Formats: sequence, C-alpha cells, structure tokens
Amino acid sequence: MTHAPTIPAPRLRVLSLGAGVQSTTLLLLSAAGKLPRLDAAIFSDTGWEPQAVYRHLDRLIKEVAEPAGIPVILTGGRSIRADALDPGHRFASMPMFVRNPDGTVGMARRQCTSEYKLKRIKAEVRCLLGYPGSRSRIPAGVFAEQWVGISRDEFTRARDSGIRYAVNRHPLLEMDWARADCLRYLARNGWASTPKSACIGCPFHSNAQWRHMRDHQPQEWADAVAFDRAIRNGSARANHTGSPLLGQAYLHRSCLPLDQAPIDKVTAHEWGERQGDLFAQAADEAADNGDDFEFTGCSPWTCRSENQLPGIPEQESAA
Repeated sequence: MTHAPTIPAPRLRVLSLGAGVQSTTLLLLSAAGKLPRLDAAIFSDTGWEPQAVYRHLDRLIKEVAEPAGIPVILTGGRSIRADALDPGHRFASMPMFVRNPDGTVGMARRQCTSEYKLKRIKAEVRCLLGYPGSRSRIPAGVFAEQWVGISRDEFTRARDSGIRYAVNRHPLLEMDWARADCLRYLARNGWASTPKSACIGCPFHSNAQWRHMRDHQPQEWADAVAFDRAIRNGSARANHTGSPLLGQAYLHRSCLPLDQAPIDKVTAHEWGERQGDLFAQAADEAADNGDDFEFTGCSPWTCRSENQLPGIPEQESAA
C-alpha cells in the first residue's frame, strides 16, 4: 500500500505585522480565536512611521496581543530617514522619482523594503526557530508559517517568501475577505481608526495621503517637505563619495517640490473609491491604461512598488 508523503507541520506561526488594516485584522482574528493562535507577531520598524501608526501599535500590544498571550517583536535599527541624510552611512535607496537631464522621468531602484523590513523579519524568524545568525543552518522541514495580510482585492500581490524556513500564508484570501470586510470587522470591534502603514516620506503615497498629512499632521508634513528638499541630488552618502545623482530626485511623481506638487488633484482611483465598486473598477482600468494610479499602505512582503508605475521605468540609484 502506498502512503501519501507526510507534510511537515510548521514549528510556529508568526504574523508579519505592518500595523495597517489587513495585518491588524489578522491579529484580532487570531486573538479572538477565529483563526489559529499566533506564536508571535513581528513589526519591522523603519524608524519613520507616522505617530498614528506607533500609537496604534502600542494600543494593539496592550489591548489585543498581551491579553491573548501573543508576543509582539519590534525590530530595531537605524532610521531610513537618518541613513539617507548621513554622508557616512550606506543608504538602501527608496523608490524616489527622478527627473533625468534629458527631461525623462524614472524611479530609483527600491532597496528600502528589503533592507529595513524583510532582512529584519527574517532574522527574527530565525531566532524564533532557534537558529539565530545567518551562518546557522536551519534543517530541512523546520519552518515557520508566516501570515501576510493580503485581501481579495489585491490577490495578485500574494507570493511566497522565497526562503524555505518561512512559508507565507494568506488567511484573508482563504476567507475570501476584501479590504472592505476587514474595515467592517475592525469597526465592529472598536478599531475603526486603524491607520495606513507607510513611512512618512514614502514616494508611493497617494495624493489623498499627502493631503491628509498636510492638513492633519503638520509636523510630519513639514518633515516630509524638508526630506524631499534634502534628497534633491540623491543620498548624502552618494554626494559625499563623489557620485551625485544624474538628475533630481523627488517624493512626488510630478517631479515638483512636495510643497508645490499637485496633491489637491483627485485622481481616477481616489474618485473610484469615493463612488463605490463600479467606479473603482473603472479607475483600475484607467490605471492599466497608464492614467493616474494611487498607492495606499505598505506591507513588508508586498511593497506596492512591485507594481511599477505605468510609463515610469526603474533606473539605477546613486545611493
């Protein structure tokens, strides 16, 4: 008699916690017993999240994770903002918009997600499995089940981790939940104010996010405007070593200084979100045709820069 091969069970379950809508929903579902119990949640801190995210994370830990016995691990390290402006430190480039000398527009290569989030998460998973350090070999069959908050409306972003000791799982897809389902669940359970998680100066902010920052978070807006001005010729390290950017870098896709950028323009995608699913579908089609496209939050395993902006090629960074 032939027996089916035994599929090894994960040694533990961990959540990649970005502290945005989808990952917060997964943590709440696990704590409530509606999903299996998590062994840990990992928040990878770039050092430049909005204060609303840090407040939300603190509340999550105190009101959800700790009562449920789910440890939340906060990765530390240098700030992505500080590194970009430090001439003595290597900077993992952000996907900034670059206006080249010939007038064309490109984007700097994205390295920030890998350096400031993924590497830190992988290191923590190794430690949880009992194999700290990159030189310690993890035996075959020993792995963590890593939950990633991807909902039905962004299923195309679901992928594996690319490492055998952390196998990605997408519970929201298994439940057929869209972002709207997550928002309803959060609202019913007292978490309607869950913020979008992304660095203050992330170039993938939508016009709506920039406007909200300008109108409701003046200190963070001033911080982003100052950073935008400071990186005009590339990172401080590149300029210090004699490799300035061939062109000018900007946080907004218009390639204008942030405080002059047309962020009051309501794009097709934002209008679609205001009007409902029918118009949202039309907005998505507009994005496919190269019209305005809006990005929202950021998740460690699903950075939206993987969906390259239509008509804007990636180019080498001078970081």
